[in-house]
Amino acid sequence: MSGALSLSARRTPPGVFVALVLTLAIGWLIVTVDGGRLFSLPTTVSLLHVAAGLGLVAVGQTLVIVGGSLDLSVAYVVSLSTLVAAETMAGDDGALLPAIGLTLAVSATIGFVNGLLVTHARINPFIATVGVGLLLKGYLDNGYDGPAGKTAPALVQGLGYQRIGPVPMSFLLLLAVAAAAWFVLARTRFGHHLIAVGGDPEVARLSGVRGSRVLVTAHVLCALCAGLAGVYLASRLGAGAPRVGTEGLYDLESIAAVVLGGTALAGGRGGVVGTVGGVLLLASIDAIFNQLEVDVFFKQVIRGVIIIAAVAVYARRAMRKAS
Repeated sequence: MSGALSLSARRTPPGVFVALVLTLAIGWLIVTVDGGRLFSLPTTVSLLHVAAGLGLVAVGQTLVIVGGSLDLSVAYVVSLSTLVAAETMAGDDGALLPAIGLTLAVSATIGFVNGLLVTHARINPFIATVGVGLLLKGYLDNGYDGPAGKTAPALVQGLGYQRIGPVPMSFLLLLAVAAAAWFVLARTRFGHHLIAVGGDPEVARLSGVRGSRVLVTAHVLCALCAGLAGVYLASRLGAGAPRVGTEGLYDLESIAAVVLGGTALAGGRGGVVGTVGGVLLLASIDAIFNQLEVDVFFKQVIRGVIIIAAVAVYARRAMRKAS
């Protein structure tokens, strides 16, 4: 059973990478005809920065969705994390590590609460995480009118803006987190158990898997990834931002990236490699539209159509396999 589960975690849906290459090729042609440059250094760096923030959240979202759950509180966790990090640092490099530690501790606590609500209180993941998100929203709206705190200069310079060639350090962080998540899903007992719980909780229980513990852990890891994204965004903005998570649509966009990457919303199938492909696809579409100065409303419509089409394609494939 574990061999089949690890194979499920490792299998990469090639469709998202084909779509990525086609999108970049068509986008390059359209932008060039329009007189722009899609693959200029500033555009490439900007694309990878966008992918880094969304990707960190999406990797965590992949873990809970593979387990048959969901987390719609991540946008508020991101916003809260920027504030915890920036206010704790207060512009002091000496407070950098304690601030990051506190931010991740707060994020993990929120994930732990989400996991308990889903597993022990038996609340639907959609309702449970939306409820937690609304609690966080109330705190943020009541406590903050705008940016607060000041990010440590070392973090701003290192994670926020430093890069190796065209590749930002933040994108390398995303790759490291994605590699760790891939290893967890494909090579560890926890990963096998998570896929089993997402595929069929009752069969997993009869096989001796403690589904509640597995899902709680997945929610904690998801929140930790959102916390990391918050630390990164604090490094980019130089301060905490109470609405950066919701304005960035990190909840819905992360789910979209996971679905585009081939992970089944019902759980039990998927992986982080496809998710990274989905993140790069969404970031590429955003970069192309920015170059073309496309209206924001039309941009969201096109993204919605792409996501619906991707889900429809995966659903048809699943039906064919089932038949």
